[in-house]
Amino acid sequence: MQKKVHIKKGDMVKVIAGDYKGKEGRVIAVFRDKNRAIVEGVNMIKRHTKPNAAYPDGGIITKEAPVHISNLMYIDPKTGQAARIARKKDENGKIVRTPKIKEGSK
Repeated sequence: MQKKVHIKKGDMVKVIAGDYKGKEGRVIAVFRDKNRAIVEGVNMIKRHTKPNAAYPDGGIITKEAPVHISNLMYIDPKTGQAARIARKKDENGKIVRTPKIKEGSK
């Protein structure tokens, strides 16, 4: 059984802890078994690569490394605020994710 996570591929998220605290980006991939996600422009690492088909010259490339999901918070696309996620069933019985935004928060 796969673990339930509060973010999905394509969501906008905000980093709430760590070296990249405050940065925002789009989720590229989610690894449920490891509780980690790759976020665009966050947790950048340098990778030494040998020449291959993708990088004929090889060298040092910069790419994103996974971030723990607990350090990410969903950003509501309508309001642009960071929010928790609530799962509710709509009238058709389908589970829909809705943001829980605190009153008076910015």
